[in-house]
Amino acid sequence: MKNKFFTYAGTILLTLNLISALLFAKPISPPIIDTLLNGYNVQWDTPGPTSAQSMPIGNGDIGLNVWVEQNGDLVFYISKTDAWGGELEQQKDSWMKQGGILMKLGAIHVSLSPNPLEKSTVFKQILKLRNGEIWIQEGEGKTAVRLRIWVDANHPVIRVEAQSSSPVVVNVKLDNWRAGQTDTILNNQQNRIAWYHHNLATADPHLANLTFGAIVRGKGLVNKDASTLQSGKVTSQLISIYPLTAVANSGSEWLTKLEKQSAAIEKRALEQTRSAHQKWWQQFWNRSWVFLHGDEQATQVTQGYVLQRFVTACAGRGTGPIKFNGSIFVVDNPAWKHGDKTEAVNADFRAWGGQYWFQNTRPMYWPRLMAGDFDMMLPLFNMYAKILPANTAQVKQFYNHGGAYFAETAPFWGGLQFMGPKVKANYTNHYFTPILELSMMMLDYYEYTGDTRFAKQTLLPVATAGLQFFDQHFGRDSAGKLLLDPDNSIEMFWKVHNPAPDIAGLHAVLSRMIKLPASLVDDKIRRQWQKLYSELPPLPVADDKKTLLPYTGPQTAKSFNSENPELYAIYPFRLYGIGKPDLQLALNTFNARKQRAKGCWVQDPIQAAMLGEADVAKDYVSFALTRKSPDLRFPAFWATGNDYHPDEDNGGNGENGLQQMLMQTDGKKIILLPAWPAGWDADFKLNAPYNTTVEGKVVKGKLVNVKVTPASRAIDVVDMSKK
Repeated sequence: MKNKFFTYAGTILLTLNLISALLFAKPISPPIIDTLLNGYNVQWDTPGPTSAQSMPIGNGDIGLNVWVEQNGDLVFYISKTDAWGGELEQQKDSWMKQGGILMKLGAIHVSLSPNPLEKSTVFKQILKLRNGEIWIQEGEGKTAVRLRIWVDANHPVIRVEAQSSSPVVVNVKLDNWRAGQTDTILNNQQNRIAWYHHNLATADPHLANLTFGAIVRGKGLVNKDASTLQSGKVTSQLISIYPLTAVANSGSEWLTKLEKQSAAIEKRALEQTRSAHQKWWQQFWNRSWVFLHGDEQATQVTQGYVLQRFVTACAGRGTGPIKFNGSIFVVDNPAWKHGDKTEAVNADFRAWGGQYWFQNTRPMYWPRLMAGDFDMMLPLFNMYAKILPANTAQVKQFYNHGGAYFAETAPFWGGLQFMGPKVKANYTNHYFTPILELSMMMLDYYEYTGDTRFAKQTLLPVATAGLQFFDQHFGRDSAGKLLLDPDNSIEMFWKVHNPAPDIAGLHAVLSRMIKLPASLVDDKIRRQWQKLYSELPPLPVADDKKTLLPYTGPQTAKSFNSENPELYAIYPFRLYGIGKPDLQLALNTFNARKQRAKGCWVQDPIQAAMLGEADVAKDYVSFALTRKSPDLRFPAFWATGNDYHPDEDNGGNGENGLQQMLMQTDGKKIILLPAWPAGWDADFKLNAPYNTTVEGKVVKGKLVNVKVTPASRAIDVVDMSKK
């Protein structure tokens, strides 16, 4: 069988040509996007030796950390977006256990006999971005073995294809460090390995009886024991691994479900599923792109942008949203520091636990709009939509009024605590902002896609509940204006008066909800929103009228974090920006900001770009998209920062900032190069509202070859490079 193969841009190594030929690849002339993309494939010439030297790969739900040990063994951790365990001894703090533990399923070792690295030092491990595959070569000549590892983009199966020049024996072994404790490896299996983790029926009701694991098999593989399969002497071997998470009363019930699922996949021809898998990745990369040209920094920033988008795609289509603290690609950490202690923790552990923190989860999702990765936004929206009914019931129980909000920190099933005025202040007590920002993001999703079903079933219920909560939960001042008190100004200032983030959010969301078409909103609810809008207080402004403030009144509240709440009016709520009134007020506020840290969840790169501050945006974006963790090998496994590595906030905010430097939108207006620095050229394609794409080049600070689809939207483009 033959498979089309796209070469690297630039230097093509002889070894890579060898791998291409041996993996049935036939070179063809690639389009420009493939040439540019292939230049950012990740290639290593030396093996592991540990998970810290792993590459990520996945299908949006199932993820692998792939590495090769120095003895030549292929090893990978298996993870899944819904593999929530109910217990884990390694979590040191009880609050980190809340929400469940997103565990690995286990690890797989694939060893070859004879070992191709015994008599040769030739080794290549290549992440092939265009096709969503990892290719590995061990040895050369007659001892060469080639491995192709991929997670089917369209089906829940992991594939390892082995090809060798001479016959070898293939061993496949399961490593499950929880076996005999919380996990079970099934005995007496015929030509397969099967194992699972089963949450107890007495666990939290949302986790009870959740069962996850996998089966491993391949033609010609037979059991040596319950954890090991072995082939005869072969020159080719396919290993298939079928994971499943399901609610089941027993392991046997779970296994029955998995056998049915895997049997359906096995009816499909390998070549057809591989071709469909590759086509999925090719259409993914064609949705959008950003490639910078210029100095070494431009190359490194492009690498960070491309690889962050890849990592997000590997984990972004599952049951739940991406976890900010490592996604599904957490690895062993032999030197985890907490307080004055340093200790070793395994790949089941993640600092900051299993709960979703909205402020830390959103950075991965805002960039999906311009990237055109709309399918990857749905797990976030769906999780909060499912939470809404229970949270609404709790608001009614606690406060005897309607509406709902989302807690800043909550497990995937949500939940609220009573937050009356006398409840003790805390980072996330009296913190009601998330539902406003989520509504803003949902409004954008609807504006980009025109999905009226989404608007009716998801956007309207969530946004309406949030607006009703603010309307009915808070009173009015002597002038009849909404009085938000007590209300946190995010995590920075606790129980203050009229905090800027919530006021900005209410202004931004209400102004857009009121304008929704009559097919979505009836006159009665529109009048209610108009009344609430008329009652909104203004944003807090300093006495000299030159800067925005984080809350209204004397600025005497103690600060508890390193955030700039007053800048929420710029991002995420976009009341200020290029082409909008009072830009100088926003610029003054940004330049007067007290918190100026870089990386992690810091929003400065986005806010700088939205204000046209090209050099500041470049500085922050460059930092974020080159901030690799020093103890991890993969270039887009970002440093811990305030979270846990690989830190997904860091990459998401870097993506967002770079996009905003290239393009910003306001209603139907499309602003190109609003914050573009000197010295960088670019090839780009980005998505805009109303099912629009904008493609073009930046050459010496000027736009060329701009293509707007549909062409009718070209009239809405503003080219800032002409000014």
